Amino acid sequence: MKVTTTLASCRTPDGALMVLQEHDGQHYLKVGGVPLMSTTASYSEQQMAELACASLPSKPRILIGGLGFGYTLRRVLELCPPDAIVDVAELLQEVIDWNREFLKEVNGLLVDDPRVEVHRVDVHELLNGKHRYHAILLDVDNSPDPLVQQGNARLYNRGGLVRIKAALHPKGRVVFWSANRDKHFAESLGRVFKQVECVGAKAYPKAKKITHTLFVADRD
Repeated sequence: MKVTTTLASCRTPDGALMVLQEHDGQHYLKVGGVPLMSTTASYSEQQMAELACASLPSKPRILIGGLGFGYTLRRVLELCPPDAIVDVAELLQEVIDWNREFLKEVNGLLVDDPRVEVHRVDVHELLNGKHRYHAILLDVDNSPDPLVQQGNARLYNRGGLVRIKAALHPKGRVVFWSANRDKHFAESLGRVFKQVECVGAKAYPKAKKITHTLFVADRD
């Protein structure tokens, strides 16, 4: 029997226990015992990057909310030009450290790519900052119903959506990752953005079922 090893743990801002585990060469992140992500199921994160980067201009600036295991970052870097600037907002210093210490062979070295700047802040701070973005990718929580911290809910309400729209360049695009299909959130997006699409995504390429949803919204 292959053993599951807990590599590291910390507390989320809401006090829940977050653990990084390894089993049979794969890595898993859980919050309060609930699976949040794994190296066995990263296809939807890559698809998210492909949707966000579908029509980037030259010298694009991109914002990724949530580092996770770095799969979204990796695909963004594969798709964007050498002169791109990629800001990554990660709330938990532990997640940044774990990428460098335990996930170097996964995507951990990408945090030191010259195009990348990792900010140890809530993504909300960068959305309210001085920069505007050509693409914003938000994978900061499990869905519009927050799991990691309740403060993430402000990204999904009307005020948050208006703020995200203001942080985009004209013709810019935001993509939200969600573990659930949320009709009400799609309707909220449609009241703020010109064009909204709900794209079903698989956890891995050969999966029989679509288990995740990517909410894509374009600014006019």
